[in-house]
Amino acid sequence: MANTSRPPGGHGPGITRAVYVRAAPPPSDPPGGSEPTAANDRLALNGMGSFDWDLDRGTYHLDDVGLEVFDLRADEFDGRPESLSARAVPTDSERLDRAVSLALQEGHLTFAAYFRLVCRDGTLRWAHTQGRVLRDPQGHPYRIVGIVRNAEEELAHAEGMRTLAADRRRQTDSVRATTEALARAVTVGDVTNVLTDSEGLRRFGADGLALGLVDGGVMRLVAVTEQPSAELRARDDLSLTYLEDGLPLSEAALTRRARFVSTREELTSRYPRLLPYVEEMRVEAAAFLPLAAQGRSIGALGLFYRDRHHFSTEDRNICIALSSAVAQSLQRAMLFDQEREFATTLQTTMLPRRIPEINGGEVAVRYRASRSGREVGGDWYDVIPLPGRRVGLVVGDVEGHDSHAAAIMGQLRIALRAYATEGHTPATVMARASGFLAELDTERSATCLYVDADLETGTLRLVRAGHLEPLVRRGTGRTGWIAVRGGLPLGVATVFGQDDYPETRLDLGPADTLLLCTDGMVEHPGRDIADGLEALAADMRAGPLDTEALADHLCGGHPSRLGSSDDVALLLLHRTAVPGTHTTRQMTQHVHQADPEGLAETRAMLRQALAAWGAADLVSDIELTADELVTNALVHTDGGALLTIELRAGTTPCVRLEVQDRSSVLPRRRTPGETATSGRGLLLVDALSGSWGVEPLGSGKNVWCEFPLAS
Repeated sequence: MANTSRPPGGHGPGITRAVYVRAAPPPSDPPGGSEPTAANDRLALNGMGSFDWDLDRGTYHLDDVGLEVFDLRADEFDGRPESLSARAVPTDSERLDRAVSLALQEGHLTFAAYFRLVCRDGTLRWAHTQGRVLRDPQGHPYRIVGIVRNAEEELAHAEGMRTLAADRRRQTDSVRATTEALARAVTVGDVTNVLTDSEGLRRFGADGLALGLVDGGVMRLVAVTEQPSAELRARDDLSLTYLEDGLPLSEAALTRRARFVSTREELTSRYPRLLPYVEEMRVEAAAFLPLAAQGRSIGALGLFYRDRHHFSTEDRNICIALSSAVAQSLQRAMLFDQEREFATTLQTTMLPRRIPEINGGEVAVRYRASRSGREVGGDWYDVIPLPGRRVGLVVGDVEGHDSHAAAIMGQLRIALRAYATEGHTPATVMARASGFLAELDTERSATCLYVDADLETGTLRLVRAGHLEPLVRRGTGRTGWIAVRGGLPLGVATVFGQDDYPETRLDLGPADTLLLCTDGMVEHPGRDIADGLEALAADMRAGPLDTEALADHLCGGHPSRLGSSDDVALLLLHRTAVPGTHTTRQMTQHVHQADPEGLAETRAMLRQALAAWGAADLVSDIELTADELVTNALVHTDGGALLTIELRAGTTPCVRLEVQDRSSVLPRRRTPGETATSGRGLLLVDALSGSWGVEPLGSGKNVWCEFPLAS
C-alpha cells in the first residue's frame, strides 16, 4: 500500500493513494423524523465509512467513520497514502494493491478484500473494503468509490460459526463411530472393550472412564481404564457398592440425570469419599451419565478429565448422545449373555458330567460353544465303560443350532449309551441309535462316530454314520486320517432302510493317540475343508505329548478355529499300555444245557489252566464259584453257558472268571433261611472272590468274578 507509482493507464493502486478531504459532519435528524435518513448517515449508522478516489487528480476522500476504522484521528491523517499504509500489515497491503491493479487492468467493475490494520495500542484489527471502478466512454478508469468497514465482529461471528460447525461435525462423527463400533459388539465384554480402548476415550474426549452396571441393589464396576493403587483399594474398594451409598455413578443411575462437575473442589465436596481417588488420578473435572434402556436404569458411565474446567453445550450433548448409544448396546449385550448362558448351561447339562477312568489309556474331552450367535448346538461326546474292560467312545453332531438340537442330542446320547452298555456290537449300537432317532418326532438327523476300544490288546472297532473320520498320531509322531467305512447319518439311514453299518478295525499301538471330533474343527465359511483337515493334522502332529495339554492346544491352536461359527466337540484317546506289561492268557469252554458231562470237563479245564499259570492255590475257590455260576445258567435260562477264564498280569494281577448266558434277568442277592435249599449262590460268590459284578449284553448277561493272585 506504500507504493506511489501509477499503474498502467496512469492510475495508482490502493485506497491509500489519495489526498484526504475532510467530510462535513452528518446533518441532524430531520424535524418530526418524517424525512428519510441521508445515504451517508445510513452508512455511518451501520459502521461503514465511505471513500471517493479521483484517479486522475490523485485525491482520496475518506469520511469520519472511515478514519475510525483505521483508528486515526483527523489531525493524525495528513492526506498522504503512506499514512494509511503504515496502519496496514505489509503482506495485506500488497495483496490489496494487487486486487486494485487487477481490477483496473482487466476491466473489472468491482473489487473487494479483507486486510489487517495495526491499531494505536498495537493490536490487530480486521477491516474490509469494497470499491466500484467508474470508467469514461472510452473505458478509461477515472474514479473509484466505495466503503471501508470494521470486520472484527463479522469474522468473529464467522469463526464462531466455523467452530460450532466443527463441534457439530465432531459430535456427529463421534456418535457415528461409536455407534458403528457398538453395533459389532455382541457381549458385555465386547462393549467394555469398545469403551475402554484409546479410540473410545478419544470419542468422549476423556482421560479416564468407569462403567458400572446395576445388579439388584448394588452398583458393580465392570470396566475402568485406570486402576487405583492396591493400597487405596484395600482402604476403600469402590468396585462393588450399594446404590444408596451416595456415590456419583449410583446417583446417576437412581436419578437418571446426567451431572457435569467442572472443578475438583466441587467434585470432592459433593462426593468426599472420592477425594483419595481424585488426588491419586489427578482428576480435575468429571461427567456422570445414566445408562437407561426401555425405561429401566441398567448402570452409569463416569468420564474423568485432567485438563478440563468447562463443559460446553456441544460437550454435554455429545456425552448424552454417546451414553444413550452405550445403554442400548449394553442392554442388547446383557440379553445376549443371559441367553447364551442359558443355552450353554443346557448344552453342558446334556453332556457327561464325569469321564470315567479307563485301564491302559487316557481320555481328554472338550466342548466349545460357537463364538458367534446365541444358539447352542447339538455336538456331544461320551465315554462308556463296556464289558470285558473295554471302553466305548462316541462323538456326534445333531443337525441344527438351537435348543431343539440340544434336546435331541441329550436323548440320543442316553439311548446310544444304553445300547452300548447292553453289550451290542458297534454296528448294532449304531443301527439301534438310528432307529431311535427316526422314531422321535423330529426331522433332524445326526452324524456319529462310535469306537469300541480294547486297550489291553489295542484293538479298536469303529462305526461311522456320516461323520468326520478319526485322526491318529502314532508314537513315532506320524499323523494321518484313518479311512473308516461309513453309512448314512442316524435317522436318515433308517428311513431309507440302509442302517446296516459296516465295521472297521484299527490297531492302536502303545503311545498312539486317537482324535475324534465334530466338523466345527475343520469347516469354516469361505474356506476349503481340505485346508481345515490339513491344519488340524498339522496341529495334532506338532501338539504336546500330554493328553490334556494336547486337547487345549487343538481347541485353540489354529487361528481359524478361534472365531468358529460352529460349536466343537472333541475326544482324545491315548493308549499308555507297554508291550509285555499287560499280558493276558485266556481259555474258553462252552457248556451245553443238555450235556451232563459239561461240568466235569469245565472243572478239568480250570484245574489245568490254573496249574499252568502258577495259580493252583486258587483252584478250589474258582472251581466252586464256576460250578455255582454255570449251574445257575443251565437251570434258570433257556440255553447253555459260555465260561471264560483269564490270567491278567500287570499292576494288580488276578484270575478273571466270566460266565455268559442268554437271559437278560440279572441275578438277585437273597438272604435264605436256615432250612432253605437255594438262594446262597451269590453269597458264595461274594465270599470266595475278591470282586464280582454283572454286565448286561445285547443277548443276555455276563457274570464276572476276579480272584487276586498272591504277591
